[in-house]
Formats: sequence, C-alpha cells, structure tokens
Amino acid sequence: MILFLTSSPTGAYRSTEAPAFKGLDPSNGMVRELKRYWEEDSACLLISAFPEEYALNERMRGDFERILLETGLSVGRMDLCDRRNGKQCANNLSRYDFVLLGGGHVPTENAFFREIGLREAFQGWNGIVMGISAGTMNCAELVYAQPEMPGEASDPSFRRFIQGLGLTDCNILPHYQAVKDDYVDGLRLMEDITYPDSFGHRFYAIPDGSYCLQTGDRREIRGEAYLISEGGIRKICGAGETRQI
Repeated sequence: MILFLTSSPTGAYRSTEAPAFKGLDPSNGMVRELKRYWEEDSACLLISAFPEEYALNERMRGDFERILLETGLSVGRMDLCDRRNGKQCANNLSRYDFVLLGGGHVPTENAFFREIGLREAFQGWNGIVMGISAGTMNCAELVYAQPEMPGEASDPSFRRFIQGLGLTDCNILPHYQAVKDDYVDGLRLMEDITYPDSFGHRFYAIPDGSYCLQTGDRREIRGEAYLISEGGIRKICGAGETRQI
C-alpha cells in the first residue's frame, strides 16, 4: 500500500485566496510522487467524512474527479462512498486502485469507518490511499482526536485517543499554519491541550502543502513539519526538504 498523508492537497485551509496551482498541490514533489505509483484508468473512490450530507458529497465527488484530471492523472471512474452504500463499498474495496479519505470531523468520520468495517476491508488491500486532514488522522493505529469543536476540550468524557484504520502508526496534525493559535473552550489548542496530551506520544504537525509518504516500511515527511512530543515542539523538516521518520 502507498499512503499519502496530507493536510490539504487542494489549497490552504481557511484561505480566501485561490491556489496558485490547478489540480493537486505540487509542493514538495507530491504530484510527482503520486504519478510514480498511479495506474492508468484508475478506479477511484472518495469516502466522505459526512456520511449523510448527500448533496455535499455529490459535489465533492465531482470536484475531486475534476481535480485529479487537472493534475494529469488518468481516471477510469470516480465513485462515492457515504451512508447510502458504505458497507457495499467497503466489501468491494478490491475494485479500486485509489481511495481518497475526505476531511471533516475526526470522531464522526471514525465512527462511520467503524460502521462500514473499513479497517478490516483495508487488510491485504494493495493500492494508493490519500488522506485529507481528518482522513489522514484516522489512518493511524491509535488516532489522536485533537479537540476542535466547542465543548470537546472541556468534556471529560470526550475520547481523545481512539482506534483508527491501522494503516500507519504516524499521528499527523494538519493545517498547522492555520490552527496553531486557535482556542477551544477558552484553552490554547496547542499549548494547553495538545502539548500536555503529547506525553508518551509523537504528533507531527504539518502546514498545508506538506505531507507524509509511506511506502512499505519506508516513511518520510516531505516539507515543513514539527514534532510535538513530551510536552514540547521542535521543527524537524523545512520546505523542500525530506526527513525519514
């Protein structure tokens, strides 16, 4: 399995400016790497993080098909997975060459993945997976569900660590450039929530444009990245650079 763990490969999160590229973000060689592994006329599947937002999901399916084509990737078909056909898609995952895990709310998406048996469906599957934001976070064996919605940081019953798809043991925190100064329930997202949660864990905070590429037993951070662990943070990779992790 080839795994692309991205933050936002289609443009900067929360930005009102149109991206300077068409298709997927080529920063840090992502498009070049994706084309290395891409199959001609790939059968593609978008798994939505919004299981019942059917109109939104249909628009996203069309948008991502266009984005892949604009990137110069050959698309045989682009299918959509949500609550209408979730278990059927998971049961027929072997029909697809490329699976795109959409962004959204981590616990909501995680629950949908469990509902359709996606973790089990990926066992023995050999293709390309691209995670976007929450989709990337849910690829981990043990997912860090970083609080983001009002009430999550202050709720003692909110589960910050949950079982994921088990495709990697790497915990990516996306959109670092946009969320690093956020507050949730009056607490600083990074200094008051994430840093204390990092004891005994390793979180890789990446801005949009950076990503983690995992191929077999090789795993690399491509682009700017920060390691959050044992209550602190340090920069481990710069723009245009690669670091094995």
